[in-house]
Amino acid sequence: MDVLNRLKNAVTSVIPGNPLARDFDIHGQVASTGPGLLWKIFSAVKKSTKEEAAVFYFEKKVLDKYHKRDKEVIIESLRKGVQQLTKLRHPRILSVIHPLEETREALAFATEPVFSSLANVLGSCDNLSGGSKILSEFQLYEVEIKHGLLQILEGLGFLHNDAKMLHRNICPSSIVLAKFGTWKLAGCEFVQQAGDSQDQKAFFTCHEWRSDMPRDAQPNLDYMAPEYELNHTCSPASDMFSFGILMYALHNNGRPLYECEGELRTFRQNAEELGSMRNSLLSKMPSQLADHVKLLLNLEPTIRPDAAQMMKIPFFEDMACIALQYIDSLYQRENIEKSNFFKGLPKIIECLPKRVSQQRVLPALFKEGVNANMVPFILPSIFLISEQSTTEEYREMVLPELIPFFKIREPIQVMLMFLQNMNLLLSKTPAQQIQTYVFPLIFAALEADSPQIQSTDGVSMQELCLSIIPTFADLIEYTTLKKSMIPRIKKLCLGTSVLNVRVNCLLCIGKLMDQMDKWFVLDEILPFLREIPSREPAVLMSILGIHKVALSEPKLGITKDVMANKVLPFLIPLCIDNNLNLNQFNAYMGVVKEMLSKVETEHRTKLEQLDQIQQEHKTLEISKIVGENGSFGKQGEGKTFMDKFWSGIGFGGGGGGESMKVNASSTPEVNSGVNVTPKKTTLSLEEKQKLAKQQEQEKALKSQPPLDPQSKTPSTSKPSSVTPSSGPRDLTSTLMESNMRNLSMSSKSSSGSNIGSPAGTPMSTSGGANWPGATGMGGGVNWASASSTNSHYMTPQPSLSSSNTSFPSAEKPKVDLSSFDTLLTTPSSAKKVPVNQMGQTTGMWTASQPGMTPRPSLGMTGAGGISNSQGWGQNTMPSYQQPTFGAFTASPSTNQSWGGSGIRPMSGVMQPMQASQQNSAANKSLTSDDLKDLLG
Repeated sequence: MDVLNRLKNAVTSVIPGNPLARDFDIHGQVASTGPGLLWKIFSAVKKSTKEEAAVFYFEKKVLDKYHKRDKEVIIESLRKGVQQLTKLRHPRILSVIHPLEETREALAFATEPVFSSLANVLGSCDNLSGGSKILSEFQLYEVEIKHGLLQILEGLGFLHNDAKMLHRNICPSSIVLAKFGTWKLAGCEFVQQAGDSQDQKAFFTCHEWRSDMPRDAQPNLDYMAPEYELNHTCSPASDMFSFGILMYALHNNGRPLYECEGELRTFRQNAEELGSMRNSLLSKMPSQLADHVKLLLNLEPTIRPDAAQMMKIPFFEDMACIALQYIDSLYQRENIEKSNFFKGLPKIIECLPKRVSQQRVLPALFKEGVNANMVPFILPSIFLISEQSTTEEYREMVLPELIPFFKIREPIQVMLMFLQNMNLLLSKTPAQQIQTYVFPLIFAALEADSPQIQSTDGVSMQELCLSIIPTFADLIEYTTLKKSMIPRIKKLCLGTSVLNVRVNCLLCIGKLMDQMDKWFVLDEILPFLREIPSREPAVLMSILGIHKVALSEPKLGITKDVMANKVLPFLIPLCIDNNLNLNQFNAYMGVVKEMLSKVETEHRTKLEQLDQIQQEHKTLEISKIVGENGSFGKQGEGKTFMDKFWSGIGFGGGGGGESMKVNASSTPEVNSGVNVTPKKTTLSLEEKQKLAKQQEQEKALKSQPPLDPQSKTPSTSKPSSVTPSSGPRDLTSTLMESNMRNLSMSSKSSSGSNIGSPAGTPMSTSGGANWPGATGMGGGVNWASASSTNSHYMTPQPSLSSSNTSFPSAEKPKVDLSSFDTLLTTPSSAKKVPVNQMGQTTGMWTASQPGMTPRPSLGMTGAGGISNSQGWGQNTMPSYQQPTFGAFTASPSTNQSWGGSGIRPMSGVMQPMQASQQNSAANKSLTSDDLKDLLG
C-alpha cells in the first residue's frame, strides 16, 4: 500500500493539474470567488486527518485572453491575496489550512469548508459548474442577512482597528459563506497596510484605479468609494462606503446602486450624483436601515459610521439575530451564562428558519456537547431541531453527532431527556442504531438508582422508561427481550418500593407478551407473578390483566394443566382479597370462570378422545354363556342405588350378590349428556383367530344337552335285558302322571274295581287279554306307581298273553286339571296335550327337551285296555324294576313282546287303604328324589 501511495504522489507531482491532489481527496466544485470569480472552490477531505476542507483552484490558462503583462499582474495579485489571507486569523476571516501551491498551470490552496460565495448566492455564477442549480434555489432569509452583515462588520472592525488594514474590495465576490452559514471575509488581493505615522491615527496610501490595467487586477468599481477618484484619498471609511453598497445590493437582488461596467468615467459620473441622491433610490431598503445606509453612502468620509457604530443600529437588534450572534461567541462565555442562554434557546429556534437552525445553531450546540454538564441544557434544542428536520436530514446532520450523547450516564438528566423524546428518536433512527445505542440507554434507565428524578409532569424516569418500552417492542429482538429486557423489568418490579413503578412494570410486561412465546410465559412470567409481595388493588388488577392476556392471546394459550394446578389456585384466593371493590371482584370472577370453562372443555374433549381410542382398540370377550334366545337375561333388576351410580359412571356394578370389580386401567365416565358412538373396529389377524375359536366353543356348548338329572337304571343279571336310553325327564309331567294314578287307584279301591287300571277302566294289551277282577291272571299290562324308594319312574307292566282281557267299567270322578297346562314343557317338534286329555290319548309320547328318550303316556283304548300300538320288541324293551300293586307283580320279559304273559300273582290280597298309603308314599319319594337330581 505504501508503494502505491508513493507512486501516486510521484505521478501527481509530474502530471499537470491540482497541486493539492496528493494531500486532499478533491470532490466537486461548490462555488467560485475572488476578482472576476477566478477562483474555483471544490469540496475536499484532507487525507491525513479526514477533515472536511475547501480547495481553491485557479487555472492560469483562463488568462490566455489577456496580454502576457496583464496576465502576470493578475496572477501576482492573486498570490498576494492568498498570502495576506494566510496571515490573518479571525473568526470572521476565512481560515487557510493549507498554504498556496503553484505549478505551471495552476495555483491552489485549502481553507475551512465553504458552502458558497455571496456572489454566487446573489446570482453571479461565472466560472461555476455543477452547483448553479442548487444555488439558483437558494434564498437568503432576513435573519441570515442581518447576521451575515454583523459578521462582516466584525471582520472590518478587526481589520481597521486591530490589523490596521484596509480591505479596499468589500463586495459579494470577496465574501464567502462557510459550511455552517457563517459569512467570512476573503479576497484580500487589494488589502493595504497602514503606513507609519507620528500620531496615533492610521495613515493609508491611496492607490488610484487605472484604466490601462486589467479590471481583475483592481478593486470592483461598483463598490469602490468615490474619494478614491475624487480626492485620491482612502481610509477605513472607504470600506464602510463599500459596506453600504453591499447592504443595498443584498436588498436589491444582488445589484449595486450604480453599475460602472469597468469604466472609470462612468464611476466619476455616479460619484457626482451621490451628492444629490434621491430617497427614492433607497425605497427597497428596510425603513430601519435606509437612513443608516444613506449615511454610509455620504460623500464625506467623516460622516460615515464606523463598524462598531453600525453594529449597534436598531436593524440588528432582532432577537433571532442576537441569539445567533451570541452563539458565535459561546466560546467566550462561562457555563452559567451558557446554561441560561440554552434554556431560552428553544423559543428562539421556533422562530428561526429550519436551514438557519440546522446550519447556524446545531453545529454550535454539538460543540458544547464536549462538556457533559452542558448536555442536559442543549438536548432540548437539539430535539426541537430534529423534529423540524426530515428523516434524511436527521440521519445526516443530527444522528452522527448525537450518538456520543447516548453513552452519557451522568448527569442522570441526560437519560431522562432521551426517554422523554424517545418517540422522536424511534421514528427517525434506523433500527440498527436503535439496537446499538438506544437499548443500552433503556437498560441503564431501568437499573438507575435515582427513582426520585422526575420529569416536568411529575413522572419518574423509571415510569417513563417502562411506558416507552412497549412502543418499540417490534424492534426488540427476541433474544434481547428474553435475556436483557424482561429480567431487568422483573428485578425492578420486585425491588422497588414505589407503587407506580411496580404497576408500570406489570403493565409493561403485559404489553410485551405478544412478543413472547408460550413457554417463556409459562416458565418465566406466570411464576414471577406469585413472587410479587404487595396486594394493592392496582397490583392485583395488573396481575389479572397479565393472566387475561395469556388466556386470550391465541399463540400463548395457557394449558389446562397449568390453569388447574398453578393459575387457578393462585387467582382464587386473590378474588376474596379485601382490597378489591365490586367491579374488580367481578373482573376476577369473570377470568376465573373463563379458565374453569376452558379446563372443563379441554379435559372433556381429552377424555372423549381417549374413550374413542379405547373403543377402537377394545377386544371382544365372552364373559358368560347366553340362553337360547341369545340374551343375558334382565339387567338392572334388584340393583341398589349404589349399584346404579357405579354403573352410570363406568364401573360395572354387580347386582344380585355379585361383587364390584373395578379395572384399574379404566376410567369412569360421567354422564355428560354427550353420546359418543364408537367407531367400527378393524380387528387384527390374531384377534380374528381368537374370535373364531370362541365362536366355535360357543357353538359346541349350545349343541350339548342341558345338564339335567339322568334316570337311574338298576343293574340286571341278564345281559339280554334292554336298558332305556338316558335323557332328561320332565318333573312336571312325572308328577302329573303320579297324581293321576293315585286318583285312579283310590277310586278302584273304594268301588271294588280291578286293581291295576290307572283310570278305573278295563285295560287291554296288544294281545287283547283282559284282567278278570282283582285275582284273575292273564296277559296284560298293569300301570302302577313304584312303591320302592329305588324306583324313579312310572313303569308299565307288560302283559304275558296276547289274548284280550276285559275289565268291568267303573265310574270315576272327573277332576279338572287344566290349571296345570302352563306347567308342561313341550318341545317344538311335539304336540302339546292338555292334562285333562292325557288319560284319553292313545300312544302319546312326551319329551321335555330335544334328544331325550321318549316314554309312553297313559293312553286308554276305546275298549278299556292298554294298546301296545308301537310294537316294542325285545331288543328295544326298557328294563324296569318290578313294582308291586296289591296281589300282583309284573316282571320284565327278556324274550317276549308286550303281548306275552309276564305277570305272576302274589299271595295275599292288599286292602284298598293299604294300597292308597303305598301310592302316597311313592309319590313323596318320587318328588323328593327328582328335586335332588335336578338341583344337584
